[in-house]
Amino acid sequence: MTPNGDMAAGAVMLVDRADAALEAVARLYDQATSHLRDAFDGFVRGTTMAGRVRGCYPFVEVAVEGYAPLPQDLRLSYGFVDRPGRYRTTLTRPDIFGPYLKHQFEQLLANNLGPLKIGVSDQPIPIHFAFPSGLPGALMSPEKVRALRDCFDVPDLAHLDDNIVNGADEPPPDEPGPLALFTASRIDYSLHRLQHYTATSPQHFQNYVLFTNYQFYVDEFVRLAHGLMAAPDSDYSAFVEPGDRITRHVSAAGNQPQAAQPTVPPPARMPQMPAYHLVREGGQGITLVNIGVGPSNAKTATDHIAVLRPHAWLMLGHCAGVRNTQQIGDYVLAHGYVREDHVLDRDLPTWVPIPPLAEIQQALETSVAEVTGLSGYALKRVMRTGTVATIDNRNWELRDHSEPVRRFSQSRAIALDMESATIAANGFRFRVPYGTLLCVSDKPLHGELKLADMADAFYRRQVDQHLRIGMLAMERLRTLGMERLHSRKLRSFSEVAFQ
Repeated sequence: MTPNGDMAAGAVMLVDRADAALEAVARLYDQATSHLRDAFDGFVRGTTMAGRVRGCYPFVEVAVEGYAPLPQDLRLSYGFVDRPGRYRTTLTRPDIFGPYLKHQFEQLLANNLGPLKIGVSDQPIPIHFAFPSGLPGALMSPEKVRALRDCFDVPDLAHLDDNIVNGADEPPPDEPGPLALFTASRIDYSLHRLQHYTATSPQHFQNYVLFTNYQFYVDEFVRLAHGLMAAPDSDYSAFVEPGDRITRHVSAAGNQPQAAQPTVPPPARMPQMPAYHLVREGGQGITLVNIGVGPSNAKTATDHIAVLRPHAWLMLGHCAGVRNTQQIGDYVLAHGYVREDHVLDRDLPTWVPIPPLAEIQQALETSVAEVTGLSGYALKRVMRTGTVATIDNRNWELRDHSEPVRRFSQSRAIALDMESATIAANGFRFRVPYGTLLCVSDKPLHGELKLADMADAFYRRQVDQHLRIGMLAMERLRTLGMERLHSRKLRSFSEVAFQ
């Protein structure tokens, strides 16, 4: 028997039901990874290896002989291809992506792109990726580490690029075109990076992601989440903190709910970008990630979270107000971005517009109105919609002001920060709905600098309200459903079929 069961590389089975396709993919993946893990155990124990041990990713493929009919629902942005040909993608981690994959299979079959071909690809699974929690390297001597490459496949950067996402993928004429934005090895790489950077397992990430750059927001999110775990009528089932520290919702079967308790102690060291997950059934809860300061961190986080195919991500942070009419504590709802962060220049040219998405904008504006108690024209007292400039120089105030001030004026910018355009641009690049709601914390062009005593008072006053607005906006977006959120505005005229 081969590592992938009864199927050798190149063999296929034809499946016309989404659940059967998912079952086949899971079986092939589990057989391959179990084979690799068993062989690795023997390798560590000193078993003589009879040549290289290999297991390969399963794949799904569709073949369209003529120009396919239009999809049944023209409103959807995915689930179809625009020209004849063969389309394939490798697949991984059905334990995480099972519901997502089943939905994609259902769309392909509904749009008459079936039957689905399921088989074993020739793309090897790196031994590191056969272990969801990471290769147990502590078990290996230095000699074993050096010998690992002779016995197993290891991650290959040639298969970990973003060419499909960036529209630069050009398969040979006799090879299938891409069916999904990410190959299996690219996904596995990001899943392991997420665990490293956030100190939480990727299966805990929810479909609605908030990014922030201040610990104050994390503290308030943790406080609110623990309150929800003790609330009898909460719709959230668990709260996960770094170190996979899980606090489960307490049943209100008795007169008084018991105090919710986490399962493990906090980690000895906090990760670079800690993540917190307010879990709801079906992944419909809210994840908060503290990305820290700067566009590089913003790109790193979104590069990896994108493989989980979230339904929306929003930036909640602070900004410099550049208009004298703004007040400290005012909100800025971004509808455009000046991209001077530079970290995405080679992936997404700066001439590409990053448009506002109506569903996101409306959810944020109505949430600001509800939390502040203001509406209509009165809402303009505390919130402005406009362009946000994102830069990669935190101390831009120390430069000659004439150049940046001129650009701010020409772009009609009303705020300046270091992360928002990166998060929005990577949302556009990865086809993930995005938005930005910032809070003015200083006005450096008008003599109001962010100093320690000012900042402390400001943060205490605004963080609670700002976070509640972001969480309420996510709840509104959830009620819309993923079909409405994943906008055709984010898809090119020649797209992969998977969402």
